[in-house]
Amino acid sequence: MRWTAALAIYALFWVMTAFFVLPFHARKVRATTSESVHGEDAGAPPVFMAGWVAKWTTGAATTAFALYYAAYTQGWIDVSAWVDRLGPQ
Repeated sequence: MRWTAALAIYALFWVMTAFFVLPFHARKVRATTSESVHGEDAGAPPVFMAGWVAKWTTGAATTAFALYYAAYTQGWIDVSAWVDRLGPQ
């Protein structure tokens, strides 16, 4: 696997993981204060912690990508079998 392909796949893992990580730090506005801003979603966090999200996303994405890369390099995933099945028939 080329390093550019690995980087692109890691970027996909990072973006997908961010969507899974985002809900875990959220506290509802109404749970922290009795006031809410007009037009604000009730489930919106009062303060967005970008550093926290980036840290956890990077850790989870790196772990998931390491498992994927190990499976790819160790032959746990047989790419040629998939190519043969999906190729012209």
